[in-house]
Amino acid sequence: MPKILTATLLGVVISLCACSGGGDSTASAPTPTPPTDPTPPAVNGPAWFGFGGDAQHTAVGAIATQPLTRVVWTTPVDTAPQYSGSALLIHYGSPVITAKSTVIVGVKTAASDAFRIEARGGTNGALVWSATSDYISPTGSSWAPSYNVALTATNRVYAPGAGGKLLYRDDADAVSGNVQNAVFYGAANYAAASATYNGVVRINTPLTIDAAGNVFFGFVVTGANPANLQSGIARMGADGNGAWVAASVAAAPAVVGKVATNSAPALSADGRTLYVAVNTIPQSGTRQSGYLLALNATTLATKAKIQLLDPVSGTPAWVSDNSTSSPTVGPDGDVYFGVLEANAPAHNFRGWLLHFDANLGVSKTSGSFGWDDTASIVPVSMVPSYTGPSTYLLMTKYNNYGGSGSGDGKNRIAIVDPNVSQPDTIANVAVMKEVMTILGTTPDPDYPGGVKEWCINTAAVDPLTRSVLANSEDGYLYRWDLTTNTFSERIRLNNGLAESYTPTAIGPDGKVYAINNAALFAVGR
Repeated sequence: MPKILTATLLGVVISLCACSGGGDSTASAPTPTPPTDPTPPAVNGPAWFGFGGDAQHTAVGAIATQPLTRVVWTTPVDTAPQYSGSALLIHYGSPVITAKSTVIVGVKTAASDAFRIEARGGTNGALVWSATSDYISPTGSSWAPSYNVALTATNRVYAPGAGGKLLYRDDADAVSGNVQNAVFYGAANYAAASATYNGVVRINTPLTIDAAGNVFFGFVVTGANPANLQSGIARMGADGNGAWVAASVAAAPAVVGKVATNSAPALSADGRTLYVAVNTIPQSGTRQSGYLLALNATTLATKAKIQLLDPVSGTPAWVSDNSTSSPTVGPDGDVYFGVLEANAPAHNFRGWLLHFDANLGVSKTSGSFGWDDTASIVPVSMVPSYTGPSTYLLMTKYNNYGGSGSGDGKNRIAIVDPNVSQPDTIANVAVMKEVMTILGTTPDPDYPGGVKEWCINTAAVDPLTRSVLANSEDGYLYRWDLTTNTFSERIRLNNGLAESYTPTAIGPDGKVYAINNAALFAVGR
């Protein structure tokens, strides 16, 4: 399998920069060591609420991660993975993990459009409860979109269902409980024409939940319906009342069609502003462009918007539905969002990490990688060797895809300073300063000097051990020690696989969770 997967788009063959490469796509994972104690110890720690860990997508853990000693347990997140040769072109959703270490994940159970929600004990992976979802995936992307669950501060778990409705269950740790429905356009409306809504309304982003339990997500509408819904952004209130706004209305007078598929909305730290990426409908012969919107999180009224532009050409960047890039909100309120370059592969299909102030009124220095990556926040104290001016840094994937433009296959991950610049090594533009980078470890025989790609769409950050947890297409989960700029630990999950990008997460007992080859792995001591 070549290192850069290709597909026909715009009438030419272009690189799509999926993870690729090594190993047998049917290779089995290590056998988990059985628990020695049949009664799991009590856990009460920091929860992991959804994609990127929290509503700002910072991916910062609040407990020291366990050593990467062994795969404690593993479970499928796809019981019918659809391989394309030796590649698995699907984005898998992030697990959510309660304060008591119940791990909840969406599981794909057929070739398409069949899903189950599973809750497993974090200690040994034992099934606590499960529920069937009637969710139907959105269309329009060549890589299967992700199916994401999310958790509230009061321990209610939400999951997408068919027709734009949400499924929810109170007390995510309880063995028994009823699954109920919440419908942002009204339960009575849905009940009166459920078949119609199921056929034309589909949730197309991960769910984001604020501190009060309000749920935000994007949805697409493909046909007529009694409520006159149009593709847009929904808010399902904790009080049971819903609201929505069409993407075309929120972005007006700009021309867009919907919320970007796979792109989770993000919230400001005070919960008052919702950041949403919107883009054009995918059409043959065109590349999707888009805007970043700032909405009032209560009314969904537009507060500000900014067009997503390539920092080199100043023309519309490519906002692809194959990406999972979601806005990240920094501790100072700045907002980061990844796009593809307008004239790909001019930047080796690395794209850019665009950078704005909280009001979207100022465009700041961009990062040199961004296309399918959600930046993680790194407190500057985690990098004692750095003496720059910023109070926080960013961790991003930093692949330089071999065979794409001038890409040399030297795939890295990076810590960058968003407020200090340096010349880009590829294009004539200033980019965020590289504080440190580190090259992957597994050679790629197709590119001399190259290494296997990094396969994350959001990496987990552990300030207590000054390390970052990230998985690679070589089949290993790594600990990047930011004090020594070395990989202090790694553990093999499988033989490696060409796969779309996946998240890492941290449990309340310090276990690390990673997804590879259609399976979730719990790693610890």
